[in-house]
Amino acid sequence: MAQANDPDRWAQWRFAIIGPLLAAPPPQGQLRAALQALADKTWTHPINGTAVRISFATIERWFYQARKADQPVIALRRRPRGDHGRRRALSAAVIQALTTQYQRHPGWTVQLHYDNLVAWHRAQTDLPPLASYSTIRRFMQARGWQRQRAPKRLTPGAQQAAQRLQQCEVRSYEVDYVHGLWHADFHHGSRRVLTASGAWITPLLLCFMDDHSRVICHLQWYAHETTEVLVHGLSQALQKHGLPRALMTDNGAAMQAEEFHAGLSALSILHEPTLPYSPYQNAKQETFWATLEGRLMAMLEGVTDLTLSRLNAITQAWVEQEYHQRRHTELNAAPRHRYLDAKGVGRTCPASNALRQAFRCTVTRKQRRSDGTCALAGKRFEIPSRYRHLAQLRVRYARWDLSAVDLIDPRTGQVLCPLYPLDKTANADGRRRVVEPASADTTPPASTTGEPLPPLLAQYLREYAATGCPAVKMPPHFVAINPITPADDGETVADRVNFPTITAAGYLAGK
Repeated sequence: MAQANDPDRWAQWRFAIIGPLLAAPPPQGQLRAALQALADKTWTHPINGTAVRISFATIERWFYQARKADQPVIALRRRPRGDHGRRRALSAAVIQALTTQYQRHPGWTVQLHYDNLVAWHRAQTDLPPLASYSTIRRFMQARGWQRQRAPKRLTPGAQQAAQRLQQCEVRSYEVDYVHGLWHADFHHGSRRVLTASGAWITPLLLCFMDDHSRVICHLQWYAHETTEVLVHGLSQALQKHGLPRALMTDNGAAMQAEEFHAGLSALSILHEPTLPYSPYQNAKQETFWATLEGRLMAMLEGVTDLTLSRLNAITQAWVEQEYHQRRHTELNAAPRHRYLDAKGVGRTCPASNALRQAFRCTVTRKQRRSDGTCALAGKRFEIPSRYRHLAQLRVRYARWDLSAVDLIDPRTGQVLCPLYPLDKTANADGRRRVVEPASADTTPPASTTGEPLPPLLAQYLREYAATGCPAVKMPPHFVAINPITPADDGETVADRVNFPTITAAGYLAGK
């Protein structure tokens, strides 16, 4: 094992790195590229044998030292410290006391560490004068002793996350294409809104952001953080911008619901959850929250008559007219311009009904032999008599939407038939349908969707959809280009449209 204080070994190692440039100097104008190529390489440490990287500035300094010297190896030797042989400002006892103190209290500030170190030093009698505050601060900075903020909840998961953050480095990242990765997160607002019932609530903002361009694919204020809200907001983002390849979220309860996971799987969207207690992995979203609070919410400081619909309209206008148009310091371009200029890997979004069908969970229920029903969410649903031989039923539905419940084939996942709630009033007339023959063939019958719409009505629907206008009075469980209506807010859905469809169409047309 080589000695760490061997100057010749260090000099030879440095000369081995920059020696090829001295033997074959690069052409004029290419020196910087050659030095950068050396900085990008990984080198073996001459003492401990570990892999190390050397900065561009260091290699550049070594090159000029060796080029100007008659004996390059000697010129590359380590220079001895100017205070070599003299007493350092910090004694071994002080260093040990400071080390123990930091290990016990990593959340203290430098000033608090210094004040406690002063109190400890006063109780000692055989130590030289204590170094100054700036010396202590530089000593701690040189060792990477930064203030470690304690987690809000000191759980085993939080402790593990804090330990992981100390052991692993954090680096910025960015995907190469638009729609390669979206970020999704909830934000607790700093302004209260007034509901139609006269209650003050603090709404939550749900946001979907494209990683590459920082374009806000959709954002909307809601009264609660639920899976229904998450699916509702995501469906609007998908209809406006298409399907991304991946979606990054935290580990909130809404993001862990089976309906949410089933929908992402059905749409072939990769779910990439962040590590527990690691908000830095979704740092782009956190940066946007700071921008929103510093600009939009600051301008709403004196507004006292905010409602949920008005707050949504103001927020969407701010995003479209300011955030998407202003230069982003990290991108050196406006998010809208980068969105339109970059290559994308997005896909076409399916129809609204397909989205609604995707975000559902699949459960197993027993069929009641007495009346041919099964129970879902405290309600009973009738099973067609042709499936009376099935003891175990596979049922697909969303817990917030019992108007779309399907019986599915457990082998293929194919929808066999829709299930409808038990209607005791209709069954009280005494008339009964003829029992259909039970068969092992679970192929659904030809007519399970009811009569088709008349041609004129179908024409009206196509013409209305072409206008780009949102549908009115849409129930919350339907996915459409209009926001959800909170249960505690009596305003009409028609007043709740919070984004301009023309702008979204402009995005697509521009690409």
